Amino acid sequence: MQAGLIDGRAQAGALRARVTEEVAALVRDRGIQPGLAVVLVGDDAASQIYVRSKGEQTIAAGMHSATHILPGDATLKVLLDLVQTLNADPAIHGILVQLPLPAHLNPNVVIAAVDPDKDVDGLTVINAGRLASGLPTLTPCTPLGCLILLRETLGDLAGYNAVVIGRSVLVGRPVAQLLLAANCTVTIAHSRTRELPAVCRQADILVAAIGRPEMVRGDWIKPGATVIDVGINRAPFRDPVKAAQGRTRVVGDVAFKEASRVASWITPVPGGVGPMTVACLLQNTLTAARRIHGIVE
Repeated sequence: MQAGLIDGRAQAGALRARVTEEVAALVRDRGIQPGLAVVLVGDDAASQIYVRSKGEQTIAAGMHSATHILPGDATLKVLLDLVQTLNADPAIHGILVQLPLPAHLNPNVVIAAVDPDKDVDGLTVINAGRLASGLPTLTPCTPLGCLILLRETLGDLAGYNAVVIGRSVLVGRPVAQLLLAANCTVTIAHSRTRELPAVCRQADILVAAIGRPEMVRGDWIKPGATVIDVGINRAPFRDPVKAAQGRTRVVGDVAFKEASRVASWITPVPGGVGPMTVACLLQNTLTAARRIHGIVE
């Protein structure tokens, strides 16, 4: 058996195209242009790349894009004042504070300051509570992308046994909530789970979100399962020459080659879940704009 690849780039492109069409209709029919503000604190190179990409894709979708860059030593008050300004700005419908923040800034305090109606990252306590209660909400982008990929691949998810490895508020817990809402039978596993490989082998759907390179081996996977690999990790090359040069490769949380021989479907890394995250951010911004203006979806 060789697993089919779940093409996140293609699915993300299709989602961006739909969002672009709907944004154009919103501008044309209602005079409303969705606006996304991204806040970056410091000069982390990877975060700068992510922020630039988000800005470019926001503009390409016909939305208003605002990027705010604060110095790495910015105080909590300065950051919170900016967030409050964006909360009050009628041109901004979505606010995203790029994580991680510098060590002296408490991310929980900053996230709590974001207006839940503009919380396109879906991280405020109110939006997390809405998700857990099955109410309309702004869902974290990566979990939402995982669900879209699963539905596009498998159709109706009702009745599947799903195992989520990882219990973070960013991915693991919201993925589990979304799968539960889709009528899956859901198990949340983590580093303290006893007999973790055996638990994983029960899964028709396995979502790996643990941040450990290639931890999930091929013999952890039920034959014919669908595997969603959320991890993005740097690992040394196996080639000794490349390894000696200090070069690294991007891998997921799943040992891809091993898993591909057992699973029916699998997301590659890169090119799987990653591209869906920004596409879902655009979807969330559009959703927020509609709801703020009282437009029923």
